Amino acid sequence: MGHSMATGRFANSMSSALRHPGVIALIVAGVTIAAMLIVDHGPWNRAKTQPAHVAMYATTGEAARAAGAAVLPTEQKSPVEPERPGPKTSPTVNPVTP
Repeated sequence: MGHSMATGRFANSMSSALRHPGVIALIVAGVTIAAMLIVDHGPWNRAKTQPAHVAMYATTGEAARAAGAAVLPTEQKSPVEPERPGPKTSPTVNPVTP
């Protein structure tokens, strides 16, 4: 009889403790943090990066296509648009070869 009464008291105290707003808030916070960790650090959320010596592209269009972006042609320059002031620059050359 004593064991049954102690078990009943323990169950009653646990039941009343779980109804306390502070305990409910702690449980919700724990579940939320666990869900955030699973979503943010899951295996599906890894960066798909390449080292610099592999990801060498001659143009920004090539780099954009490699990243999965749609590359659209730019509009032609208007004939009434003035020339850019200053000296003309030469294209830069990348001295590193893949």
